[in-house]
Amino acid sequence: MKFRVSDEELEAINKKFQNSGMKSKSDFIRTMIMEGHIVIFSETELREIHRLMTTIANNVNQIAVRANSTGKVYDEDIAEIKEEINQIWQPLRYFQSQLLRLKH
Repeated sequence: MKFRVSDEELEAINKKFQNSGMKSKSDFIRTMIMEGHIVIFSETELREIHRLMTTIANNVNQIAVRANSTGKVYDEDIAEIKEEINQIWQPLRYFQSQLLRLKH
């Protein structure tokens, strides 16, 4: 079997082969074809997860600053953090389910 690749693709293949620790490039390519998986994640969903994580981190930091200055943590602050965490679980569970499918 022969196939063509661009210089950039060849460089990427060689880099992945070197990082694989395998001794034979033929074995590496064969393994990738027979056992490899292509996983496509939505950049929009990943950006949303990142945004939610940043929001949670900022809110936790604000609570910590307030707790250090006043010595108090408010129930409303904890409820807000719990709500934000609940929002992030759905996309994380989706990604987890997609990755678990690869094992089968």
